[in-house]
Amino acid sequence: MAAATEMEPSSSISFASSHLYNPPPLVTNHHSAANLEAVSLIKLSSDLEQLLTNSDCDYTDAEIIIEGESHAVGVHRCVLASRSTFFLELFKKDKETIAKSEQKPNYHMKDLLPYRNVGREAFLHLLNYIYTGRLKHFPMEVSTCVDTVCAHDSCKPAIDFAVELMYASHVFQIPELVSSFQRRLCNYIEKSLVENVLPILLVAFHCDLTQLLDQCIDRVARSDLDRFCIEKELPFEVSEKIKKLQIKSVNIPEVVDKPLERTGKVLKALDSDDVELVKLLLTESDITLDQANGLHYAVAYSDPKVVAEVLALDMADVNFRNSRGYTVLHIAAMRREPSIIISLLGKGANTSDLTFDGRSAVNICRRLTRPKDYYTKTVKGQEANKDRLCIDVLEREIRRNPLASGGDTPTCSHSMPEDLQMSGTCSVVLPNRSQCSYGHC
Repeated sequence: MAAATEMEPSSSISFASSHLYNPPPLVTNHHSAANLEAVSLIKLSSDLEQLLTNSDCDYTDAEIIIEGESHAVGVHRCVLASRSTFFLELFKKDKETIAKSEQKPNYHMKDLLPYRNVGREAFLHLLNYIYTGRLKHFPMEVSTCVDTVCAHDSCKPAIDFAVELMYASHVFQIPELVSSFQRRLCNYIEKSLVENVLPILLVAFHCDLTQLLDQCIDRVARSDLDRFCIEKELPFEVSEKIKKLQIKSVNIPEVVDKPLERTGKVLKALDSDDVELVKLLLTESDITLDQANGLHYAVAYSDPKVVAEVLALDMADVNFRNSRGYTVLHIAAMRREPSIIISLLGKGANTSDLTFDGRSAVNICRRLTRPKDYYTKTVKGQEANKDRLCIDVLEREIRRNPLASGGDTPTCSHSMPEDLQMSGTCSVVLPNRSQCSYGHC
């Protein structure tokens, strides 16, 4: 699919040479003045964009450091201060310190935006608007997924990119962008998976976007997302509001549910990484690890070492489905932790099991993985991208056991970059079977 690009009008204004010596009569009608102003604004926008994109125009006087990135983003304080009250106040506060220093001031993105990570691409997308006044199409390498049948209108990468831009626009006090991204996020709520609505809900909560927050709460309350996932993922006041809406919708009084209490104790023990307590609770009660969806919960939230300990108990069926139709491997695919997926496959997890809406574990991984993360070659000595590894591991298992794949053909040998191909197979080693948010609980 070709990347969507924004066509920009020409920013050049040409003058006939004869006009320099014999200027024509001055035209002052309204349309000509308006056209001249429009052309001038377009040229100004394009010229300012050069400050961002043209290395020959690098006259930046401050740097924004993004965690995990080797190169800082250079910015011009005068531009940012003129377009954002947030930056105006920030630079004003540091004015005296900057004047005494011979080096460019630098600011860490995690300090500017403490509640959520905003990646380099989202920040540059926002900067482009600040400099030019034009909002470009989302870059496809970070706002789409690698599932070839996805329309990319509500997949997780598309939502995450819009959420990043919403949060940054709110903190940097750019109200017109907040309105624009709020409308976009509203459109995602009803057509995306409920687990993908949670990031929208959280950004609405942190940015005090009441209308957007209420829509998300209503969507979650109408869903089959279980209470333990809601309590784990969301702020207390939000989860309580959802709980009240759910009780009201079925018109029954809130009662003490003993099995639910026992399940809660097991999951709290997992939160504490206390596998021995989990074993004790299960031994002393009439609830099983499967009934508590304990392995699902551990795979979603626990450290991989804890997951391995829970698997070693041999008290759970690795192909058990929760009430939403998700197997443990489906949850692992959503988390995208290769070591957990390998552990489950080693215990006999089935790659062919489908969710109620027809997705396999590898389909889930593809729908969550951005092209940037999948196709970027790994530099020697650098850790491979986990999203890519998860897909490779699952596709390798499907090729190893094609009869159990359910017709889910891996794309590795056709679309994988050369650095992860070895004689037509992925260079991922799985343990031998003999040795061996979210869809949630």
